Amino acid sequence: MQIQNSYAEEQTGKLYVVPTPIGNLDDITFRAVEMLKQVDCIAAEDTRHTKKLLRHLQINTDVISYHEHNERKRTEQLLEMLTNNRSLALVSDAGMPAISDPGYILIERAIANNISVIVLPGANAALSALVGSGLSTKEFLFYGFLPRKKKEKERELSRLATYAATIILYESPFRLVDTFKQLADKFGNRNVALVRELTKLHEQYVRGTVEDVLAWLEEREVKGECCIVIDGNEKGERNVETNWWASLTISEHVAFYEKVKGLSHKDSMRQVATERNISRRDVYEQIHVKRNEE
Repeated sequence: MQIQNSYAEEQTGKLYVVPTPIGNLDDITFRAVEMLKQVDCIAAEDTRHTKKLLRHLQINTDVISYHEHNERKRTEQLLEMLTNNRSLALVSDAGMPAISDPGYILIERAIANNISVIVLPGANAALSALVGSGLSTKEFLFYGFLPRKKKEKERELSRLATYAATIILYESPFRLVDTFKQLADKFGNRNVALVRELTKLHEQYVRGTVEDVLAWLEEREVKGECCIVIDGNEKGERNVETNWWASLTISEHVAFYEKVKGLSHKDSMRQVATERNISRRDVYEQIHVKRNEE
């Protein structure tokens, strides 16, 4: 058990998770601006992108790179800074860090080392798209980007199609047509909203059925970052998704969370144990002990 008193005096620095605008620069909060000025260093997904924002805000704080290719290695360096009582702000290129962006590993390690993690509220594409979609906000599931490999993508869509909750996806404009064809196959002709260029000059909501939006997409080239919001399965039972993994071995089940979800081996085993209602020791023995015996 761990209790964090975010603003108590501590011997270590604090990690501030700071959302940045997803398009319109005016969407940054006063608090975020002040925090970016006050911290000792800013860990940024793309330093060039962040430095443009900082110049706009007239902020001169030091910036260090922290992206998917150096995330694990850089985490140790940033933890050392925090341990030495230096404060750090974590930012991504747009929106909330760790939401389909780097950040989770650093946050997890900071918490494990009893370093306060303070999250500032701010811009987020998924929630903006959901509220503007006109679909139910009572219960929703944010998934992020689908796997790129066809079989993995189909498997995930088959699983998501059973959910009663509204589904929120991120998608590249280059894969939209293919994704909507698969949605038509796995989800049927549900109501959906395609949301692009949020907060920017060309912000656009395309609302209709899956088939309506697919037909619209096939007639034009779409640019910009996109969110897809999909109506939930009215007949779906909330426990249907718990056995989507029934055809997988425990090793395959763990490998899925490592390769597709990007979780650590430890977190993958924990997730598998929860879903299968078995102990983590059982998962570990199935993967490591039996493998050694063989």
